[in-house]
Amino acid sequence: MAFPDLTPELRRAMPDLRGAISPNAPLSGLTFFRTGGPAQILFEPADEADLAYFLQRLDPNLNVMTLGAGSNLLVRDGGIKGVVIRLGRPFEEIAIEGLRVTAGAAARDMKLALVAGRAGVAGLSFLRGVPGSIGGALRMNAGAYGSEIKDRLICCRVVDRAGKIIEFANADMGFSYRHSAIGPDVIFTGATFEGLPGEPEKLMAEMAEITAERGKTQPVNSRTGGSTFKNPPGHKAWALIDAAGCRGLTIGDAQISQLHCNFLINQGSAAAADLEALGEEVRTRVKATSGVSLEWEILRVGEGPLRIPHPEEDA
Repeated sequence: MAFPDLTPELRRAMPDLRGAISPNAPLSGLTFFRTGGPAQILFEPADEADLAYFLQRLDPNLNVMTLGAGSNLLVRDGGIKGVVIRLGRPFEEIAIEGLRVTAGAAARDMKLALVAGRAGVAGLSFLRGVPGSIGGALRMNAGAYGSEIKDRLICCRVVDRAGKIIEFANADMGFSYRHSAIGPDVIFTGATFEGLPGEPEKLMAEMAEITAERGKTQPVNSRTGGSTFKNPPGHKAWALIDAAGCRGLTIGDAQISQLHCNFLINQGSAAAADLEALGEEVRTRVKATSGVSLEWEILRVGEGPLRIPHPEEDA
């Protein structure tokens, strides 16, 4: 599917733009699932000021979405209409001053944990087990091993849909379990965290342990989007899925992991529709067996199409 090319009118409206604009840009290679359709427009800003300039001059009726590391995201097969903004190298810098760590929104969570650990800044090691970027971690209050982003955040910077640069304090974020109250019309560009004094050797050992544990219990080398469903109050999502008989369940090349059944896996050529349909089948079976309605943790975005059954399913 090809969307109408909007680049000529965008360039006319933004003569001083420094970032890259690409029409009908494939997104499958930019997500952990390695599937899904294109972006009508993919914009990669040169820096925060360039991003603000772009948004100030962008048609307010155009849909805008931010793409981070693509770790907790399923792009539907019809692609994304409007503009997808991807923050690249200019937003990956990490700086440490005392116990404060400042990072761009595109910095990987795992890298921030390592940089902080080597500098003797404790309290951020949990990010070694979060396979996304800082922008996404802020958006969903990412957490692992008993800690969350809200525990260490001092403040963050965003650019809103009108191109205004704003700073939010921790108290402004409205954090709750795997959620922040900040609307989708703002783009995180960076954040500052405060850690605790620590010993680099101990912190690095702690993170090595986290990495080893993830390898034993999660399909880390697979095409997966991480935890598929949020843990319902009083329950573990994986246990409900297992009890519903869904471990190893497949639709086409989409599979529920045998290792950890709260992980969806693209075994090779799964369409986004296969993955989403499999997730919905799991939700149906869990509801039938336990009465619990699982809530998606993976963000699903973009246009259809509806899933077409595989030939072997028609037999």
